[in-house]
Amino acid sequence: MKYLHTMVRVSDIDESLDFYCNKLGLRELSRKDSEAGRFTLIFLGARENPEAQVELTYNWDPEAYDGGRNFGHLAYEVDDIYALCQHLLDHGVTINRPPRDGRMAFVRSPDNISIELLQKGEAQPVREPWASMPNTGEW
Repeated sequence: MKYLHTMVRVSDIDESLDFYCNKLGLRELSRKDSEAGRFTLIFLGARENPEAQVELTYNWDPEAYDGGRNFGHLAYEVDDIYALCQHLLDHGVTINRPPRDGRMAFVRSPDNISIELLQKGEAQPVREPWASMPNTGEW
């Protein structure tokens, strides 16, 4: 058995690609539009392991997606958790659970999918402003 991907439904392709690719750093690997099924599938992967993919499913007929917390989360190992969190913050992404411990943070996608960020290797030394930054919303 081989792990293939995790699918999440998105309500806005452009907003989702901006978050996952431009802000989080994934890249688009493939895309399929289905006229008959009225949906678009976009597969994304991290440069370091593109075989572990996220499938963004966009249904052409509008639907409301709520919850997200019951989904759990997507998790990514990152080279520098502080640098990525600062990059996300600078681009308008709320850091729901800041990396106070130098190891773990959580953010949310535009469709409220929880994303866990984990520092590669050992935790970084604790530092401000992260150490005293409170949680925001749910993560």
